[in-house]
Amino acid sequence: MTVQRWIVRVHKWIALIVGLQIVLWIAGGFVMSAIPIEIVRGEHKIAQHPVEPFDVEELLSLGDVTMAAEVSVVKSAALGEMLGHPVWRIVRQDDGLAIIDARSGAILSPVDESTTRAIAERDYNGDAEIRSADYVELPPTEYNKSGPVWRVQFDDDDKTTIYIDPLKGEVTARRSETWRLFDFFWKLHVMDYDDGADFNHPLLITAAGMAIFVSISGFILLIIRMRRSFALWRRNRKKAAPADA
Repeated sequence: MTVQRWIVRVHKWIALIVGLQIVLWIAGGFVMSAIPIEIVRGEHKIAQHPVEPFDVEELLSLGDVTMAAEVSVVKSAALGEMLGHPVWRIVRQDDGLAIIDARSGAILSPVDESTTRAIAERDYNGDAEIRSADYVELPPTEYNKSGPVWRVQFDDDDKTTIYIDPLKGEVTARRSETWRLFDFFWKLHVMDYDDGADFNHPLLITAAGMAIFVSISGFILLIIRMRRSFALWRRNRKKAAPADA
């Protein structure tokens, strides 16, 4: 078997194996480039609220709120807001989280369903109503984090879903049918059919190497065929030259 025949045979078999994946790579690249990433992330549905400054004299100090929460040692503490009200978010020594009202000292975490719905409605920039609000111990794969978490689903065409951390009182993920479509093609693109987080695994590397071989071998075969075609054309031209004369 000549080298050319060997290359042709191997080229055909490998092309047959990776051909479908190459099509999926192209399709995935098209979808991911056609849909703006801001739409995928749901940024166009985030309501914008002006940040109102707080009067420091009205707020409790960190020492006062930790005393109210019966916390003696903290890893970190940050003053922020929740539903427009000032709150302290404290990380305890055991990595537990606590939200404390910066005015009254009341412990607000974990947030209940009514507070969760209010946070979701404040975050959502749309006219749809909340369809459901569920406390999920084991979140679905699309959340990409461990639980528990509040899952709030809106009754809109894109099936917007907002995930809210019950201990932070913050939106930690936004999902929609657009996001799910993008995620589906992303998983096909990186060949990670679980959560799509790993794009350095052996399967992808092997498929990419095989695709490179198909491309290079196909280019070599094209050059060989073009050279033969050109040589045949020259030979036929030489034969036809005396007759023309």
